Amino acid sequence: MIRAMGTAASGMKAQQMNIDTIANNLANVNTTGFKKSHTEFQDLLYEKVMPGGQVDAEGRALPNRIEIGHGVKLVATNKNFSQGTVISTGNPLDLMIEGDGFFQVRLADDTIKYTRDGSFKMDADRNVVTSSGYRLEPAVQIPEDALELSVSRDGIISVIVQGDDSRVQEIGQLELARFPNAAGLMARGGNLMGETPASGRPILETPGLDGIGETASGFLEMSNVETVDELVNMISAQRAYELNSKTITMADEMLQTVNRLKR
Repeated sequence: MIRAMGTAASGMKAQQMNIDTIANNLANVNTTGFKKSHTEFQDLLYEKVMPGGQVDAEGRALPNRIEIGHGVKLVATNKNFSQGTVISTGNPLDLMIEGDGFFQVRLADDTIKYTRDGSFKMDADRNVVTSSGYRLEPAVQIPEDALELSVSRDGIISVIVQGDDSRVQEIGQLELARFPNAAGLMARGGNLMGETPASGRPILETPGLDGIGETASGFLEMSNVETVDELVNMISAQRAYELNSKTITMADEMLQTVNRLKR
């Protein structure tokens, strides 16, 4: 009965972390480029009460065994990198990736991070930056005399420069990154993800080449969270939590019964 309490408590802790993950998914249902997470669990060690293959008095090997498990543990929170919903903005600096890949941004400490959030802006120095002010990598600076900006499917950034002939000028080329194991990337907040040993080294390519997705200007990729699915998962986790709680209550009642026994 004491074992049952510990086992059920591990189940309650696991479902609490499951609910925390679902809550974070729902909180980011409108976050640009957000990728939902799901939890993965494993059972804990088993106590071998009677090993399998034990030989009885007649020399026969018994086919059965007795094993008592000790609960469950959380082993992973994996990102789902399926394409999110698409919205049209008409802003040429709003970019989305159709397919695999990440935009690269350079942080203040000169490190490179990766994002699916393509809601770029122009700062006071006319650099293309994220909403948090991090510069797009490779860096792109928009000329002061630029009248119109466009980004092609293969990531070429062009502007129409003011003048008599209104000529078109290329000012940059987007370079996207993909990873051997994108699920191994570390989420650091701010719609950014960082490289880890589990993700592998980034593979840099021009949009549309060698498995990298193409870019679409004037569109944004929103969150891939499906609220109905998350609500169903939340109800399932809640029920599992309640059942584990009920197990603890029943084990406690059994212990009370034992304590009331008279010699």
